[in-house]
Amino acid sequence: MAGETDLFTRMDSTKKSYLRTKSAAPKHSKDAGPRVVKLPEGVVPDYVKLTPYQEFCWRTIGKAVVRRMKPNPRLELSLMQAHMRLRPEEYTAYVWMTTLLVGVLTGVLGALFGGILIAFLGIGAGMVAAATVGMIVLPIVLAYVVLGALPGSKAKTRGRDINKRMGAAMSFISAMASADVNIDTIFKELARQPIYGEIKSEAEWITRDTELLGTDILTAINRAAQRSPSTRFQEFLQGVVTTSTSGGQLKPYFLQKADQFEKEAKLEMKSQLETLGLMAETFVTVVVAFPLFLVVIMAIMAIVPGAGGNSDTTILLLYLVVGLMIPFSQFGFIFFIWNTTKESTM
Repeated sequence: MAGETDLFTRMDSTKKSYLRTKSAAPKHSKDAGPRVVKLPEGVVPDYVKLTPYQEFCWRTIGKAVVRRMKPNPRLELSLMQAHMRLRPEEYTAYVWMTTLLVGVLTGVLGALFGGILIAFLGIGAGMVAAATVGMIVLPIVLAYVVLGALPGSKAKTRGRDINKRMGAAMSFISAMASADVNIDTIFKELARQPIYGEIKSEAEWITRDTELLGTDILTAINRAAQRSPSTRFQEFLQGVVTTSTSGGQLKPYFLQKADQFEKEAKLEMKSQLETLGLMAETFVTVVVAFPLFLVVIMAIMAIVPGAGGNSDTTILLLYLVVGLMIPFSQFGFIFFIWNTTKESTM
């Protein structure tokens, strides 16, 4: 009993040393600075650089942005998910400076436009003032809203690209796992395949974390799941971490996911075909038949006296239908169908 008591006493006295994380690096290298990574011969590191305009914005109002800007985790996450290598402060300075320049430019153009309307056309001052304010305010609001939503839009575009390529990427991963390839090597090889689009970029970041930053593979995958713009890819990566930490085997998990994404891709393709069929029927009804009947009716109303009121107004509406309504509706349908088929063939 005395020996057991001494053993527990020694364990309690050294408990903190067991729980403390120790560095494997020599003592003399702790103060040597950042971790040195030797790159292959002929490889140049890729530094993050601002464009000349972004650098001008940062140098001009960067200090004001840092003082006035509130923490914005949503913007930071959107920039990371969009792979826009800018800090939130730098991007905010870019947005504010661009909005300010747009405001100055539209202010000058609006003043000139208002002066021309008053001097040469004799339009009332109230109407000119309203038109000038609209010309100034609308571009400013549009510039601020569009630039503010740009990181989120790019992140959603990357997420759609990842979702469209998940089935093919899972087939590649399951084939590598069937050959008993390690998980870190699988993502490293996936990062070399440009055919997988944005999934390749996500795998590159995982490989960067493991080989360049010295992070273990499960931590790197967990971080990739947190910053990925695709919910499906997040669930897949979280499943990899959960399966590994719970003692499960990754090979059956990868095979199951490959089969699941293949079935989901077939269902999505069927749904897109049904949507295209519905859009084709809508196109024939709304863009072909309805404008044709409308043009015929309006032409008859313009020809027959007293059939539809003022013939000049009817002819003007006819010009609007033929010159604006029909072309814009056709271009809208064409763009929608082109965008749908483009996403389905990624």
